[in-house]
Amino acid sequence: MLGALSLLLAIGGVAAAAESWWAQAARPYRGVTITGISESTPPSKYMQQVLAPAFEKETGIKVQFEVTSWDQMYDKEIKDMEAGTGVYDFVYIEQDIVYAYLARNFLVDLTEFMKTHPKLVEPELEIGDFTSFINYYKSAESGDIFGIPFESFLKVYVYRKDLFENPQIRSEFKAKYGRDLRPAVNFKEYEQIAEFFTDYGKRHNMQLWGTTVTAGPHPAAFYEMVETIWPSWGVYNWGINTQTWRATTANGGALDSPRAKEAFRWWVSLLKYAPPEATNSTWDEVAASMAAGRAAQGWVYGENVAWIATDASRSRVVGKIGVALPPLYPGVINEAAKGEGYIGYYDGGALGIPHSSRKKEAAFLFIQWVARKAVQGDFAAAGARIVRTSTFDDPKVKAIDPKVDHYFTLMKTAGPLFAGAPPFPFHATIREVMLPYILKGISGELSPEAALDQAAKAVDAELSRLGYGK
Repeated sequence: MLGALSLLLAIGGVAAAAESWWAQAARPYRGVTITGISESTPPSKYMQQVLAPAFEKETGIKVQFEVTSWDQMYDKEIKDMEAGTGVYDFVYIEQDIVYAYLARNFLVDLTEFMKTHPKLVEPELEIGDFTSFINYYKSAESGDIFGIPFESFLKVYVYRKDLFENPQIRSEFKAKYGRDLRPAVNFKEYEQIAEFFTDYGKRHNMQLWGTTVTAGPHPAAFYEMVETIWPSWGVYNWGINTQTWRATTANGGALDSPRAKEAFRWWVSLLKYAPPEATNSTWDEVAASMAAGRAAQGWVYGENVAWIATDASRSRVVGKIGVALPPLYPGVINEAAKGEGYIGYYDGGALGIPHSSRKKEAAFLFIQWVARKAVQGDFAAAGARIVRTSTFDDPKVKAIDPKVDHYFTLMKTAGPLFAGAPPFPFHATIREVMLPYILKGISGELSPEAALDQAAKAVDAELSRLGYGK
């Protein structure tokens, strides 16, 4: 009898020991359904299709995970948080919008939440293992965290290695321009390459153009200009002086400066070397154009690099993609190295919990689940994103790195030269002020110079109305 009882106790002990930390922590919330929303990006789709089902199986907590367009996502989550309806238990927080969310007290202070719920903090969460990208989600005043990153990536210069390394093409290029064909390091080289391959495509009856341009009638065109093109020309913080809080050069800004105008005119001039879909393209269509082999070079968000370079079911240029730093105005890289500027955009997002959520505890378990160490290698391979420093040494990342032309190595070594959006609580408001002028410059309704003259004055007026500066 005692022997049988001992056996039963032993079996029970093994069963208890076999239950994971996640299953134990989630026990009070089994059967609960949490709802979240994110943008339709490769990392978000991976969370929805792979990580969320695994979380449900492990914890018994159900996840309704809506993945939608960038516009719809913001519209839905902001309306929910403004009204306090509690539709969403976790939301996507893009790096550039977090300052606006903090200003409106939309989000749960996760540092405080962890202090009050220590049993829900995964032992391997290790905030110190996250890359510096997590700093964008900290309060400037308290240093507390308001989002756990699940994606971060660079917007890099992507080019067709198969074309750039083709001996016949290299010979033709050198004969025309008197120099070797290489990834562009300045804007003259970039334009020459764009011109050459557009002409090459015509001469060989190919659907090939010299560059991508994100010039659709969408905020994506604004972001391409202010976060990608201008920084590479040495125009930072959208041309807004963060001391005077003005954009006009007359008031210390740079939005209507000669450099900003030259950069805008150069960028618009590239449209003649871009595929015809460029004037309807957002970041998604640009990635698709590159994957279809329709462009020789372009700026592409890093989250798309992995699938473009490796997924033959979606890309015609598998094994043909190269990545490099963007072309730069003289002196910009030195300013970036000294922390006085940046060469391009360090983008990404985190998951946070709205104050209006009624299932914060279960939601907190999920936003930790997608950031746990055990899944980061597969997650990086699927979405070309890294948020933890330990992930750079993951064997799966090291294995795929050569297949993406060492994009992950570039991210690790050159990441500090890039930067996220400036900490503007008025981000969306000023974007909507500037966007019409960017679009008028693209369409030709205004010259690039006139567009920026008018944009700078409009931004000054709006900042004044918002109470910034004097």
